[in-house]
Amino acid sequence: MRAQTKAIVIALSLAFTASTVAVSAAEAQQRGERYRVKVCDKTKGTKGTIIGGLTGGTLGAAVAGNGAKTEGAVLGGVVGAIAGNQIAKKKKCHYEYRYRR
Repeated sequence: MRAQTKAIVIALSLAFTASTVAVSAAEAQQRGERYRVKVCDKTKGTKGTIIGGLTGGTLGAAVAGNGAKTEGAVLGGVVGAIAGNQIAKKKKCHYEYRYRR
């Protein structure tokens, strides 16, 4: 019986805490004080393109066989540049609160 009473008290205190946080956030939005915004910084991927192209060209020349080093380097460079660009292009997002005046 005592364990059930403890569980009920803990559940009620957690529910009260959660409802208080939700109510205070809703009140802040109604008063127009603060609001949450998602801010994203997007990178261009230039460094990834250069590094991927150089790496791909080097590996393409090393892997290509029977006198096809130039074609292997060109093909490896193009594939490496495309892959490096796509890997380097990423969004860095975070949430921040802003205040209305």
